[in-house]
Amino acid sequence: MYEITVKTHFDAAHKLVGYPGVCRRLHGHTFEVSASVQGENLNEVGIVYDFKELKEKVEQIISQFDHNYLNEIPPFDKINPTSENLSKFIYEKLKETLGDKVTLNWVKVSESPSSVVTYLSSHLNR
Repeated sequence: MYEITVKTHFDAAHKLVGYPGVCRRLHGHTFEVSASVQGENLNEVGIVYDFKELKEKVEQIISQFDHNYLNEIPPFDKINPTSENLSKFIYEKLKETLGDKVTLNWVKVSESPSSVVTYLSSHLNR
């Protein structure tokens, strides 16, 4: 079994409605996004999935968020743009694009080096 992971980022502002601390106010982050897929079979070149293609898929999903106010972008105009909600949204959108050659393991969203959320595939949940 092989696992590959890509990492990228976007810059955006948000506020957490109903949050009891300062994050209820408008603020921004450089959100780091990582995604991991796994597969068993290598293609004729000897790779399980192209890093470049996976990164492009992730970047296509997050491009709508870059340098924007997340609270105005669906579905975050209805739900809080927390890292938890962002990771699930990115996971679900990415899963739709992958096909059946690899399995999406997880998507991580970090709003700082010390604050990371991981949305796991149900096959990895314990």
